[in-house]
Amino acid sequence: MNIAQGVQIVSFGILAAMMIGAALGVVLLSNIVYSAFLLAGVFISIAGMYLLLNADFVATAQVLIYVGAVNVLILFAIMLVNKREDFAPLRNAWVRPTLTAIVSLGLFALLSTMVLATPWVYSTGVTPGNNSIVSIGQHFFSDFLLPFELASVLLLMAMVGAIILARREFLPEQTISPRKEQPVLTLPERPRELITVSGDRTSNLSKDKQAKGNS
Repeated sequence: MNIAQGVQIVSFGILAAMMIGAALGVVLLSNIVYSAFLLAGVFISIAGMYLLLNADFVATAQVLIYVGAVNVLILFAIMLVNKREDFAPLRNAWVRPTLTAIVSLGLFALLSTMVLATPWVYSTGVTPGNNSIVSIGQHFFSDFLLPFELASVLLLMAMVGAIILARREFLPEQTISPRKEQPVLTLPERPRELITVSGDRTSNLSKDKQAKGNS
């Protein structure tokens, strides 16, 4: 066993332990935020597995799409819609974990049998030295140009739709016109002479009423 093969085996063991531990944390932890963070650890471990298989493009896509987009979207959805609610106890609640454990153990046994029964033979051929990202980019812009552009347009439409749905702008039903400046209504002032004349007349009338009352 050379040094490179030993490094690969040790790296595989570390990534496998990290992935299994993070996956168990995703399933077993009650805090959903911690589960979402551990899910990012699972995705990063899978990206490391792809690097060990010389699939650098798939590893980069794993980190960019799953860790940088899907997991961040899950975290934002959890943190924005995180309502604390007291769950009512259910009858026979032990049935669901038991069925989940049985199915998980069955899948683990099936995968283990497949791994042990498959003859893993090391290839003795020389692998090409070209980078996979370069060859994939050449195919994207030559053979698969139309599907690549259609996918980009579809993603752009989805992004615009998500922005429109996420906007919370208040739009009133009726637009209120700006208030116009109303002219100030003023009463014309009476001349002082008229006020005095009217005052004299009212005083004379009051005197006449008093004289009639005395008589």
